[in-house]
Amino acid sequence: MAVLEESSIIDRIEVLASGILQIRQRNQVLKDGQEIAATFHRSTLCPGDDLTGQDPRVVAVANAVWIEEVVAAYDAHRQAMETEAARFMQVGIQS
Repeated sequence: MAVLEESSIIDRIEVLASGILQIRQRNQVLKDGQEIAATFHRSTLCPGDDLTGQDPRVVAVANAVWIEEVVAAYDAHRQAMETEAARFMQVGIQS
């Protein structure tokens, strides 16, 4: 009788120039140890995000990449984008 199993693994962690991490989780269905199907779930983490519950490898990469300068630069960029979006919304409302 065939044995079916399911497993999930983090099979890709990418670091963007901004310090954002892109994470791909592979969800596999195995039959007698051989993969017969797979789906993927992708997520991102931004510099300074909470790492609670993340895979240890994701935490290790984040801790290596998210030095103080990277987090500060990301926060400054995010704040500038929020300011620009708010200004855009004000112009749209006044029109």
